[in-house]
Amino acid sequence: MTRNKSLKPLLLAAIVGGTGQAQAYALYETTDTHLNFDLSAMYGLFHSQENYNVAGVKDRGTSKWTEGVLKYGFSGDHKLGENGSVYGAFSLASSATWGSDGDAAGWTNGTERTTKIEDAKLGWRSGSLFPVLGEDGIDISTGRQNIVIGDGFLVAGDALNLGKSISDGLYNRGGAYYLTPRRNFDETLVLRIGGKEGWRGDLMKIKSDNRSQGMPEFYAATLEHVTAPATFGLTYLDVTDIDEAYASSAQLDRKDMKVWSVRGQGNAGVENLFLSAEYAWQEKRSSRDENAWYAEAGWKFSEVPFQPYVSYRFSRFSEGYDPLFYGNTRGYGTWFQGEVASNYAGPFSTNTRIHNIGAKITPSKSLEVGLQWFDFQTLDKSRGDLNARELDLYLNWTVTPNLSVMPLVGLYTPDKSAQDGGTQLGSNDSNLYSQLIFAFTY
Repeated sequence: MTRNKSLKPLLLAAIVGGTGQAQAYALYETTDTHLNFDLSAMYGLFHSQENYNVAGVKDRGTSKWTEGVLKYGFSGDHKLGENGSVYGAFSLASSATWGSDGDAAGWTNGTERTTKIEDAKLGWRSGSLFPVLGEDGIDISTGRQNIVIGDGFLVAGDALNLGKSISDGLYNRGGAYYLTPRRNFDETLVLRIGGKEGWRGDLMKIKSDNRSQGMPEFYAATLEHVTAPATFGLTYLDVTDIDEAYASSAQLDRKDMKVWSVRGQGNAGVENLFLSAEYAWQEKRSSRDENAWYAEAGWKFSEVPFQPYVSYRFSRFSEGYDPLFYGNTRGYGTWFQGEVASNYAGPFSTNTRIHNIGAKITPSKSLEVGLQWFDFQTLDKSRGDLNARELDLYLNWTVTPNLSVMPLVGLYTPDKSAQDGGTQLGSNDSNLYSQLIFAFTY
């Protein structure tokens, strides 16, 4: 690949989790044992009036495509008396992209169809064996599973799902680029120490099988202090290996890269306030050190009809910052900033500073209406000029406890076309982008 595309399209599972509680069908249930059948599906319709040359395979014009995901499998747990409990999960994910256009950036071409294992994990929780650590104060798991660290600023799964368009399908994971059917790391060993409050930490060994990420192997350690007003955390990552046969030129710098971050999130004891911030720095073997950070504040007007919420965030990613496995944990805009920008046009959380203003209202328990505005400013324009603005209007509608509908319309306006150093093919006209997503859980 010609560029370091360590991004992920919007992690819709987080949004679905915020609008409708995922459910499971109990196949077998006793006081000590549970065995569930899990089923979820997503279907998305997408249209972009403009195309982008970041993958190097698109021409000027429009793109219309469809994506689908079906995930199905089993999960369960069993108590071991006074010795804690064991748990596990196994599932398959089937995915497809339809439409001869493929997506607006050319990551898929519309012919992708794949079924692969998604979940395959086993674990043990300590229950009340170690009272000083709290309930389930020790949690050990291994296998194929999702890993999220903190707010997802560094790691939120392995969810980059490219298709067949690039390198004759060498990086193909089965399409559904935006819906991200595969987000689990292939090999994990995780030790979690501590309960839900107070001091806690994680030690992890993680291996990716994602060729578009260079198939890195890394160790991760976290230390957190969790209270009701705020959570503060430290994270350390050490990338020990990559597969040079698949890594891009920028991804080659991942080997032996070390990453540190400090973060905090909470309301500081003020009910309607939200504060969040993180600072990360990277030590690379063959280039200068890089850094990224953000600071965000939001306020909920809880006494006003529809309970309006407004927020502002500033984020900055240095010229050669590697965004790693960042992903969505809190809804639109984190950490895929701008539906067009984050998925198709760029910037992709590197070489940029971004102003973001968010607003949303909740007319009912089942409906959320929101706006996200972004201003993207390129730091080093010798690498391309991706200055742009984007405005996204969205709805999250929980039709039933099992079904959510999520329409979105975005307006993306770049300063430059691809001919002038940008990525939009043919012109720098405003792009009217739309998507309609149906999400089902059982």
